[in-house]
Amino acid sequence: MSSADADLTALWLALKLAAISTLLLLLICTPLAWWLAHSRWRGKFLLEALVALPLVLPPTVLGFYLLLALGPNGPIGKLMQALGGPSLAFTFSGLVIGSLVYSLPFVLQPLQNAFATVGKRPMEVATTLGASKWDAFFSVILPLCRQGFLSAIVLGFAHTLGEFGVVLMIGGNIPGQTQVVSIAIYEHVESLHYANAHGLSVILPGLSFLMLMALYAFNRKVKWIHGP
Repeated sequence: MSSADADLTALWLALKLAAISTLLLLLICTPLAWWLAHSRWRGKFLLEALVALPLVLPPTVLGFYLLLALGPNGPIGKLMQALGGPSLAFTFSGLVIGSLVYSLPFVLQPLQNAFATVGKRPMEVATTLGASKWDAFFSVILPLCRQGFLSAIVLGFAHTLGEFGVVLMIGGNIPGQTQVVSIAIYEHVESLHYANAHGLSVILPGLSFLMLMALYAFNRKVKWIHGP
């Protein structure tokens, strides 16, 4: 495989990882964020602190302990072996699990803030008018929280796209399998191939800038329509 082909494969893997992780995080974080936004459980702060840990932990530390958990001697690795499956360490599936943990607060917090701002009142009104809770949530709450969902998608995708420490610890550097674009850039720099590293490096901030620009443009449009 040529260097250009390897770089394209690394970019494709990074985009695939970001897309899958963001989709799964939306499914996981939507009910969790709703519960955190409205629960009155006194110990809620413990769960909030736990899910926010990836914001302050060094990525290599988080990746190291995830590697131990996913490896053949770890709890998840042993469970997979008992079920007849392979070890998740140094696989793309392992990268997905690591990305879910690493990017969870970047998806959860915008959703939680959006749900807390909207409150439960619109849903309660919809249910009194005959809508089921599911209908009220999808037809009333979700449209009102679209800015929060867009922020969660953009931040989750961009954050996963630029991962390095976590994915390196969990997946290593296997071309075509776990070598995402951030690791490919590191490999080029380590090999003193600065031109190749520069070519790939331009892509990540470019994509992130475009996504953030779209997010801010959307937020500005919504504020202009609805007023301050």
